[in-house]
Amino acid sequence: MAAESFVERPSAPVGAGPGTTVPQSSPKPRESVAQRVIGLLRNGAVQTVLAIVALIWLTPTVGLFVSSLRASGEQENSGWWTALLHPGQLSFDNYTKLLGDSGMSRAFLNTVLISVPATVLVVVIAALAGYAFAWLKFPGRDWVFLLVVGMLVVPVQIGLLPVAKLFGTLGLFGSIPGVILFHVAYGLPFAVFLLRNYFAEIPAEMLEAARMDGGGDWLIFWRLILPMGRPAIASLAVFQFLWVWNDMLVSLIFADSASQPLTVALQSQVRQFGSNIDVLAPGAFLSLTVPLVVFFVFQRHLVEGVMAGSVK
Repeated sequence: MAAESFVERPSAPVGAGPGTTVPQSSPKPRESVAQRVIGLLRNGAVQTVLAIVALIWLTPTVGLFVSSLRASGEQENSGWWTALLHPGQLSFDNYTKLLGDSGMSRAFLNTVLISVPATVLVVVIAALAGYAFAWLKFPGRDWVFLLVVGMLVVPVQIGLLPVAKLFGTLGLFGSIPGVILFHVAYGLPFAVFLLRNYFAEIPAEMLEAARMDGGGDWLIFWRLILPMGRPAIASLAVFQFLWVWNDMLVSLIFADSASQPLTVALQSQVRQFGSNIDVLAPGAFLSLTVPLVVFFVFQRHLVEGVMAGSVK
């Protein structure tokens, strides 16, 4: 006699006939690594630890801001934290004095005139080149792309002297356009590599459907590629802007006294007036404020660009 099976079977619903099929529950989908990390970050204990770490990281920034509001005599007699107990010591006189200085005001304007065009040019050229390398077919496309990727390993320091001689011949040395061109040239390899790889992940069926509807390459790029590549483009714009805004090496070599940005102007203040903290502190905090504003404005797009491809 066959052995009886003791395997428990799902019971049929009440009132169901003998031929009724019992519905099977679908398996729960597995969570990706990114989803598990996000779930872990929602834990209360983890959030408390992250808040403590954030406060520790913000301490130098808070100290810089408080120092920028104190007079030079008070800086020499006590630490910045003592001003928290005596708010009457704080004032915006240092910022008024800084913005009233024609040299510093001009340096801040030069920083904007260098950072914005260098960022816009890199993003525009890299987007066009990324689309061409990803979806257009032309002779030598892969070899040209490999050449562009190979430029990523070239250090900036190697090109300083040859480019300086070239700019001197062309009359660009010591000018804002020369600094912009150098930043654009050395920012393009990474930018093209990033956007080409992102654009290549766009489904080919969408481009084929657009071409069947009569769309040309320019229309596809403007109406399809750019909207879908917005997270990567925004991430690239943020990184490029922060790199150019905080740069001092390139500007120190290629910019003269009339075209120097804020980083070089602050460095010259350190060299001439080592204890001039009432000028250095507000200048440094002013230089820090703009990148922070840019980061928080584009934070959502930056996170989308970094997390792109991690959740399938």
